[in-house]
Amino acid sequence: MSTEPALMTLTAVAKAIADKKVSSHEVTRAVLHRIAEWQPRLNAYMAIESEQALAAATEADAALAKGNSRGPLHGVPLAHKDMYYEAGKVVTCGSLIRRDFVPKTTATALQRLKDAGQVRLGSLQMVEFAYGPTGHNVHYGAVRNPWNVAHITGGSSSGSGSAVAARLTFAALGSDTGGSVRMPAHFCGVTGLKTTVGRVSRAGAMPLSQSLDTVGPLAQTAEDCALLLGLMAGADPEDLTASTQPVPDYLAATRQSLKGLKIGVPTAFYVDDLDGEVARILDETVATLKKEGAEIVKVELPDQRQLSAASQLVLAAEAAAYHKRWMIERPQDYGAQVLMRLQNGLTIPAVTYLEAMRWRGPALAAHNAAVSGVDAVIAPSAPVPAPTIAESDVGNGPGAEAVIQRLTRFTRPVNYLGLPSLSIPSGFTKAGLPVGMQLIGRSFEEAVLLRIGAAFQRATDFHARVPKLA
Repeated sequence: MSTEPALMTLTAVAKAIADKKVSSHEVTRAVLHRIAEWQPRLNAYMAIESEQALAAATEADAALAKGNSRGPLHGVPLAHKDMYYEAGKVVTCGSLIRRDFVPKTTATALQRLKDAGQVRLGSLQMVEFAYGPTGHNVHYGAVRNPWNVAHITGGSSSGSGSAVAARLTFAALGSDTGGSVRMPAHFCGVTGLKTTVGRVSRAGAMPLSQSLDTVGPLAQTAEDCALLLGLMAGADPEDLTASTQPVPDYLAATRQSLKGLKIGVPTAFYVDDLDGEVARILDETVATLKKEGAEIVKVELPDQRQLSAASQLVLAAEAAAYHKRWMIERPQDYGAQVLMRLQNGLTIPAVTYLEAMRWRGPALAAHNAAVSGVDAVIAPSAPVPAPTIAESDVGNGPGAEAVIQRLTRFTRPVNYLGLPSLSIPSGFTKAGLPVGMQLIGRSFEEAVLLRIGAAFQRATDFHARVPKLA
């Protein structure tokens, strides 16, 4: 890893600041310099708070000089998806409807990172109301992929994926309801963790689907994600759906080898109709995992198409319920594609929605039985590398739903089952676009996924590659 402050990993820069090998002010200045260079090209940030960030960094340095550390992220500058409420700060949720919204409370996940000592850089762009997989936003412009600015970042955590890849923040919170952490991780070449439903509190995070929403980080490495998850996870009186299960030592898990682990490769669905280069990278990833000590076996999963369809039904109905009042009062303030998808949710009968909800338990039981002999399943995060912005800018036209379904085909089943999944950078196409593979685990077994991801990253350098400013 580079010793240039902005190019370090989250864990490395946090340690360097704690050991006083580099100051928070120096690190923050270096990141702000990269933001100034890259932001006009990428549109990754919604708001940049340079003066406030440098002042906070100076305060962090002064506190550390007196022996007062706030925690594991003391003085580390970070920015997050613009859907995490922070008291006194505008949180647009990527929309016109909330462009002036200033919450009075702070999201629990964000507050726990603040309590650990992070310095706020600003906020990151996102798809309108987190409802879209491409990164397009008609109100604030598309976020661009730092590996090739003609291509999408993936959504809805578009700014998070782009900014982490370009080293404009050391990590960023995203959200994953239908793939919105894993898609940007895959398309932008970073590590993204979709957590088990309930593992991290959703209090103060903009809702999209109450049954499917999850909070998760995007960062350079599995180790970085482990650090952040350990700080955020756990019970929360502000969110009674947050799990009371103990929080494991995720960082310790990342130091273990792959020996003794079994990883399953699906026999169908996730290996069907793949782009040729994605298929090649899947094979190469499996070979590396095997070389590092994992046992590779085939697994036959239940019909994933049914899971994907059920996930789509639940998401559409719950999103429409949340947005119903605004759709009636302010339809003109939505982008055309988001409004179309929300209106489609209003057409779903209650019986259909309830049937989809009732089926989750049996579907999860069937999945658990199918993977009982393995520790994780590996599959592509998406069937294709990042398409161009132009070819995916379909608005609410007749081809819109087909584009959305194509991109999210491999992520939605995991959301429906509520399982954790870690997307890791696994290779590059001949055109230089990154490709990610997702590791799918059992409920609350994020530690196993982080262990596998970290071991893979010790054997490869895909996560360490940095895009160049054209």
